[in-house]
Amino acid sequence: MDDRTMRAEPSRTTLIVCSRNRPALLSSVVASILDGMEVPDELLVVDQSVEPHPELAAFETPRCRFRYLNSATVGLSRGRNIGIAAASHPVIVFTDDDVLVPPGWFGTLVRSLEAAGPRSVVTGRVLAAEAETEGGFAPSLHPGTARVVYEGRVYQDPLATFNIALPRSAHAEVGGFDVRLGPGTPFPAAEDNDFGHRLLEAGYRIVFDPEAVVFHRAWRDDRAYVSLRHAYGRGQGAFYAKHLSLEDRYMLRRMIGTLVSHVRRLPRAVLNDLRATAGSAPPAYWRSARRSSTSRRMTAGEAAWILGFLAGMLEWLATKRQFR
Repeated sequence: MDDRTMRAEPSRTTLIVCSRNRPALLSSVVASILDGMEVPDELLVVDQSVEPHPELAAFETPRCRFRYLNSATVGLSRGRNIGIAAASHPVIVFTDDDVLVPPGWFGTLVRSLEAAGPRSVVTGRVLAAEAETEGGFAPSLHPGTARVVYEGRVYQDPLATFNIALPRSAHAEVGGFDVRLGPGTPFPAAEDNDFGHRLLEAGYRIVFDPEAVVFHRAWRDDRAYVSLRHAYGRGQGAFYAKHLSLEDRYMLRRMIGTLVSHVRRLPRAVLNDLRATAGSAPPAYWRSARRSSTSRRMTAGEAAWILGFLAGMLEWLATKRQFR
């Protein structure tokens, strides 16, 4: 075997799915992964549910090595760290339990990581699946259509950690997911923003490949919209507070820009609410943002995000750390 053949040999992969108390969603994503044209060498489920999954706890498949870990822990970040620690292979792929993957997704994502070269992480598009309930919505989307390579200090959050491939060594180098951030914690979001920021600060590139597509299931109904927006804002506020520095103003500038963009959206949301109340059609911007929601709920959601952001930032600064 010559060097060219050795370089062409694909790395072995572990695909990790974390879940908690959503057995039907978990079964569906596992089925969609195993229905793919290509599958990982190892499919590892970290299930933090109160009760073990009734089917997956003893599940086997001829397509790949399947492992099921039932953990008494709580928190998506903690679950992902457990998964990486237990993984058998040098390339790690993540998706979540409320995602469905098309048949070509896994192979596309892994080949994109191989093509990106050393010190690269690859993420991809996240599109909304069809609504599964009246007013159903998918809360987190990455719909861009252009390939983008992010390096150094950026003013976006490019990483979708439920559609990501990375070398396991990156996790070891930059540290695991921050268990104080993300679903299942008092700051229930932005664990992906934090992990992506630390990768970029360590000199990694984040490659957005629009050909690697997953579908975020719209299983939540519109009653969850405002509370979810508050949770997202709270996590974002904590993320920015974590990285604020008196000596380095980069994160301060980025934080102000993010907050200002949301504050500017609020008057438009209020105006849209007034137009809807008067009987006129809502602007296309808001229809595309969330077709099934009412204008009033979107206004409340924007206000909830801002309040959550301020609360998360202040609470983190008061309880977690001082300025560096």
